[in-house]
Amino acid sequence: MKRQAFPEGFLWGGATSASQIEGAYLEGGKKMDTSDCRPGNFEIPSVDKIKWPYRLMTKSKFEMALQETGMGEYPFRWGNDHYHHYKEDIKLMAEMGLKIYRMSISWARIFPDGDDEQPNEEGLKFYKDLFQECHKYGLKVYCTILHYSIPVNLVVKYGGWKNRKLVDFYVRYATTLFEHFMDDVDIWLPFNESNASVFHPYNGIGLVSEDRYAGERDPFVEDRQTIYQAVHHQLIANALTIKAAKRINPEVKISCMIAWFCPYPATCNPEDVLLAYKEQQYECLFFTDVMMRGTYPPYMLEYFKRHGIRIEMQQGDEEILAAYTSDLLSFSYYFSSVATTDPNWQKTDGNLKRANVNPYLKRSEWGWQIDPVGLRITLNQLYDRYQKPIFIAENGLGANDRLEGDGSVHDPYRIEYLRQHFKAMAAAIEDGVELLGYTMWGVIDLVSCGTVEMKKRYGFVYVDADDRGNGTFRRYKKDSFAWMKQVIESNGENLENGME
Repeated sequence: MKRQAFPEGFLWGGATSASQIEGAYLEGGKKMDTSDCRPGNFEIPSVDKIKWPYRLMTKSKFEMALQETGMGEYPFRWGNDHYHHYKEDIKLMAEMGLKIYRMSISWARIFPDGDDEQPNEEGLKFYKDLFQECHKYGLKVYCTILHYSIPVNLVVKYGGWKNRKLVDFYVRYATTLFEHFMDDVDIWLPFNESNASVFHPYNGIGLVSEDRYAGERDPFVEDRQTIYQAVHHQLIANALTIKAAKRINPEVKISCMIAWFCPYPATCNPEDVLLAYKEQQYECLFFTDVMMRGTYPPYMLEYFKRHGIRIEMQQGDEEILAAYTSDLLSFSYYFSSVATTDPNWQKTDGNLKRANVNPYLKRSEWGWQIDPVGLRITLNQLYDRYQKPIFIAENGLGANDRLEGDGSVHDPYRIEYLRQHFKAMAAAIEDGVELLGYTMWGVIDLVSCGTVEMKKRYGFVYVDADDRGNGTFRRYKKDSFAWMKQVIESNGENLENGME
């Protein structure tokens, strides 16, 4: 008898973020957050939207967004209207058989200005009702405390995460969530994709860039000091959040998370191999090393020295990091990349960053390289390094799905994408990796974070809304909905049958 790869109790699920689905951006006591200020850039082709000029938030763009108090051309302000559809959405997740729902809470819905003394009761009630709806169907909850968006007041008044004061504001926010929802949440995640600061500083640390960066120049080179100081503040906030959670419930499970890019050397030239290794350290492992091991790794201290970066620490910071580490490791995985010393190597797009083309891989409509074997490699690498449970918090395929006249949506490409990635997960489990669960990104269609548009769809459920928020916002099951249901019912054994 063949041994079942996925363990009993494996957590099959779906993932979203508050800023990408909720909408209702000024309802229920919520105020504007940083995602509400990201324009859709509708006139720009999707393939160009990931480039620096459109990914960056400059001062002029930020000021313009603050002055536009209506919907304007800011898709995150309407999302997929989950705020008014959450009961229907959770019922659909339960119908598909999901075991866990990874969602996030909007900081601006709980503390509208971020530095408020008291929380917004309407916001607390909304999430309490949402959690109760999950429990009604037996859905576990994986809750992200901060998924990029922070109240705009924290940027306007304090400059974002480069200001140490945000540590206290954030810990107060997180502690409030623990006090109200500790029994409602199964896994807590303080920060989504903690390494986002180095490839999307506005999302990651709320950094508004000077207008002189509006061209193709990469501001990271000149802003390294600011970025890494802000990263330090988040790492301290992460540790103090774990401390606060464990004080309330010592058995609580706290994860950390990064976006993983799986860089391969372009050739067997030792310089390419070394570059791939270093990219992995600087872009990914630095963050998990601190949150999982509790100390700044030597390679990063040398990096700081080489680039003239001086991290200002307060007395006790090192002890805080060492004392409060994460219980498990989560990551997002969408594509792999190539490391090369060749400056003329062909480029393609990826998760909030550009990547070098791998000639052995196919790419999605948006240029993301499809690499299920890279997921198996990643799972092995991370489990070997930390020897703690692993959770795949995001993975999925963005595509331009079409709603047919009869209400059907045929997405065989998504089924095939998921089938191959699930096979890679099964193989990694057989390799010995302790994989707890998987939450497919954008389980219900949402506004894409990378390109700020609705037409790049990820979900098992289609939402009738276009890039500008036109549509009925009705929900329609895609073919992948039924396929995923059978996958979950068989606990990953039935991958080949069903919808083709």
